[in-house]
Amino acid sequence: MIKSSFFRAVMVAAGMLTAFMAGAPANAEVTININKGNVQPLPIAVTDFLSNNDLGPQISQVIAADLQRSGLFAPINKQAFIEKISDPNRAPRFEDWKVINAQALVTGRITREGDGRLRAEFRLWDTYAGQQMTGQQFFTQPENWRRVAHIIADAIYKQITGEEGYFDTRVVFVSESGPKNARQRQLAIMDQDGFNVRMLTNSKDIVLTPRFSPSRQEITYMSFEGNQPRVYLLQLETGQREVVGNFPGMTFSPRFSPDGQKVIMSLQQEGNSNIYTMDLRSRTTTRLTSTQAIDTSPSYAPDGGRIAFESDRGGRPQIYVMNADGSGQTRISFGDGSYSTPVWSPRGDLIAFTKQSGGKFSIGVMRPDGSGERILTSGFHNEGPTWAPNGRVLMFFRQAAGAGGPQLYSIDLTGYNEVQIKTPSYGSDPAWSPLLE
Repeated sequence: MIKSSFFRAVMVAAGMLTAFMAGAPANAEVTININKGNVQPLPIAVTDFLSNNDLGPQISQVIAADLQRSGLFAPINKQAFIEKISDPNRAPRFEDWKVINAQALVTGRITREGDGRLRAEFRLWDTYAGQQMTGQQFFTQPENWRRVAHIIADAIYKQITGEEGYFDTRVVFVSESGPKNARQRQLAIMDQDGFNVRMLTNSKDIVLTPRFSPSRQEITYMSFEGNQPRVYLLQLETGQREVVGNFPGMTFSPRFSPDGQKVIMSLQQEGNSNIYTMDLRSRTTTRLTSTQAIDTSPSYAPDGGRIAFESDRGGRPQIYVMNADGSGQTRISFGDGSYSTPVWSPRGDLIAFTKQSGGKFSIGVMRPDGSGERILTSGFHNEGPTWAPNGRVLMFFRQAAGAGGPQLYSIDLTGYNEVQIKTPSYGSDPAWSPLLE
């Protein structure tokens, strides 16, 4: 069990949000071991936070939805609650919660301060031990209430699993609209649950493969602006944009290095493509592969020491791994079919991929040496996996047979917990951010 920190400060768009412990966590018995494979979801009761408006129930609803979507928690229907919480600072009647098998209980309150800010406080209780596990409070502007809910869900997730949550994150993706023969594609960004969608580019130019920087609120992507394929950097908070570089031929799949100082990409020249890195400070490029094949979709290991990539040098697309300097290029995928879009897990233990075999597209994972291949989901067309920052959940896009356009989905590593992430329009090519700072 990892205890919550005593103090946490989080900068939000409209001001400073702070958190501190509201009581030392007890040596609680409620835990989830997420390393043992197929986990039975933990029954948890999330009560409506007390408030003099609708924000209390709304925040509770977001918390419960986050926890349920993880696949590790099973929020109990509020109609089964026996006790009505009237003071979240007092210990609840634990017997009333044990009767409905609530192994953990969340209570809280939302109040408005004199300066207009919201104060959100919550407590997490172990009902069977009869003890408080943790309690925190946060101050923020009213418009940031959804983010407060995500941060509370992260605190609950961490207290019970011992690992960082992933709810206070964003996803950048390609928003697709219009008829199939005249599809418009814009970069868009949203909260990880599909809310607060906003467009980052206009619909005039085709955009592809957005990717987050691991160290800044910045993305890299490819655009055909002016019918010229270029790689761009976009600062999310300021909207400032710059061209990474002008390269002959086509540029594919740009992605940041773990330290955010380089962009790795695939450059096409004379019918084949190879993998290059560009130092963002000096703007110098380094070639890592040199083949007559198509080498593309590079992705760094989290320590920056190795790179996974896709290559058809063996006749059809497969996954290869090499050292960061291009040496030691080794094939790791040997199953039936073709493998593409490898993405290294933030934990370093797995590589996610897209597999085409038997007329289906699958999302799967394997170890960096190619062993332990597991298919998580299959369908008519699944593609483009991206990892949550804790390495426990993947997001990808799917287009069903006969469907009008692609949709976003998430799935955990068990393969049993698949959820559609609804967006206002079609969505493809998602990229998950790190935890917000």
